[in-house]
Amino acid sequence: MLNKKLLDILVCPVTKGPLVYDREAQELISVAARLAYPIVDDIPDLIESDARTVSEAEAERIRKSQTPR
Repeated sequence: MLNKKLLDILVCPVTKGPLVYDREAQELISVAARLAYPIVDDIPDLIESDARTVSEAEAERIRKSQTPR
């Protein structure tokens, strides 16, 4: 699990916007950029080329279910 203070200061490197923590998938998701950054060994990998693309449907589901910090 990521440290709450770390989660509060991390932003998407592409949009500089908020990230949504998906604990189950171990990802930080930028709804605006439609990118999901992996968390490997409790370390967020915020390299754009390492992120997976989030579908519009998945982004909409996240947008509706969670409020960004």
